[in-house]
Amino acid sequence: MASELVLYVKKNCPWCVAAERYLDEHGYAYTEIDVLRNYQAFEHMKRISGQRYVPTLVVDDKILPDFGPEELEKFLHKHGILPSAAIADSPAA
Repeated sequence: MASELVLYVKKNCPWCVAAERYLDEHGYAYTEIDVLRNYQAFEHMKRISGQRYVPTLVVDDKILPDFGPEELEKFLHKHGILPSAAIADSPAA
């Protein structure tokens, strides 16, 4: 079963735009949540990540808070999180 990626962002945040671009260009499917438009989501993000900065990526029980593209790439590889396209193309899919 594929992991669900949830990306907490603030619109027009340059680091958030870079994170979205990386995920899009590498074929990752994710749910984007704008914390400025959803106060409850912002409070949830703060509670689970221990901080208030975006972007914050949540994948199952793994959390990557306040990151740039290099940290994002390392995080995804470290945890074996594959792009949606790679999962769809695998023989087990």
